[in-house]
Amino acid sequence: MLMVVLDTTIVTVALPSMVADLHLPGVALTWMLNAYMLTFGGFLLLSGRLGDLFGPRRVFLTGIGAFTLASLVCGISRNEALLLVGRAVQGVSGAAVTAVSLSLIIQLFSTQSDRAKALGIYGFICAAGGGIGDLLGGVLADVLSWHWIFLVNVPIGVVVYAYCALTLPQDEKPNQPGKLDVGGALAITAALTLAVYTLVNAPASGWTSLRSWTPLLGSAALFLLFFTIEANVTHPLVRLTLFRRRTFSLMNILGVLWAAGAYAWFVISPLYLQRILHYSPFQTGIAFLPATLLMGIFSAGLSERLVTRLGVRHSLGMGMLLIATGLTLFARAPVNGTFWFDVLPGMLLVGMGGGMASTPLLLAAMSGVDEAESGLASGIVNTAFMMGGAVGLALLVGLAAARTGELQRLGLEPVAALNGGYHFAFLSGAVLALTAAAIGMSIAPAAPHSTSPSEASPPPHTSSAP
Repeated sequence: MLMVVLDTTIVTVALPSMVADLHLPGVALTWMLNAYMLTFGGFLLLSGRLGDLFGPRRVFLTGIGAFTLASLVCGISRNEALLLVGRAVQGVSGAAVTAVSLSLIIQLFSTQSDRAKALGIYGFICAAGGGIGDLLGGVLADVLSWHWIFLVNVPIGVVVYAYCALTLPQDEKPNQPGKLDVGGALAITAALTLAVYTLVNAPASGWTSLRSWTPLLGSAALFLLFFTIEANVTHPLVRLTLFRRRTFSLMNILGVLWAAGAYAWFVISPLYLQRILHYSPFQTGIAFLPATLLMGIFSAGLSERLVTRLGVRHSLGMGMLLIATGLTLFARAPVNGTFWFDVLPGMLLVGMGGGMASTPLLLAAMSGVDEAESGLASGIVNTAFMMGGAVGLALLVGLAAARTGELQRLGLEPVAALNGGYHFAFLSGAVLALTAAAIGMSIAPAAPHSTSPSEASPPPHTSSAP
């Protein structure tokens, strides 16, 4: 999972090196990120359903194998086309791995303490993977070359595949009819893919242009078709009754908002460090180390204890408030800023907040979900994060560019205008995090049994999710 999550952002710090080596045009720069997010977000739900029908082990191993091969293709690429194809395949296979990961955790860890610890580690990967990507990307790009941000996945993928093939239990025969809702699968995959495509291209083509509105309307029509299919077929891809669970629906909304602010921070803060403070890729990567360490410390143990003491509501609310405060501090970082006073405080708060909020969010989202639908629920939760990341990346980067242009027209120096654009994006991300905090504080009445990891986990003889 770490490979899959960090590959969303690992190319960010290495982009200047890739551009110089391959002579990439400006539009290709954007697609190094978006080719991955586009296919990832589009195939999550379908992958989750395939895991329910054919077994999570089979889907997980297939995804790991394909992801490893795609990483090799990206690492040895010498032209733009092959690199983009490799990134797209990484996205599809990464979706397969991610969609069934929570389902595997639910099946493999049945005791209360083990499941809480497993979810804490998984939450750390989800929260800190982007920061680790920035850290690792900077180190590899400076010490070796940009090729190694992909090639490093190959030996890891081989070892993980071999170990999981030996240790993961064989898939049990599905306890539901093995029929795939082909129409629904095609409709939702096309709708998600078209939606992400629209969002990542709108800043360049203009939000009011025909090139933006045409695919957006097409995506809306496909979403409507999907819900119509799901309401009428015998074996739907997504049981719409799943969204009647108030906590599940709220956690998915919160995930969208959190990821929208977080992914923009993962991308824009390295740009601030490199383009405003003139950090090298290595220095930029090291700057993310404090936030990553704090996320790990909280996710690996402290978050579980906080949930036990404070409950899901307060843990989520406090975590998101810390993220919002950290982003607000970044929104005031000056052109001549220093690491200790203008970068580190925000890094620490975002890292602490991300680690604090990840475990309770996953516990709340998966509470009360039947094991037969755990793969689908996992796919929906991860789709929310990925769609939120795509939306946030497209929207906040677009807002930053627009604000920069406006400030330049007002006569500001180019560097000051660029920094002003970054400030606007960080502040917008803080508003999203504050909204997520309000949602997190509203779930207690709907999740009275999710106030601690021990309460959230089922007794050994049951098969429900935590």
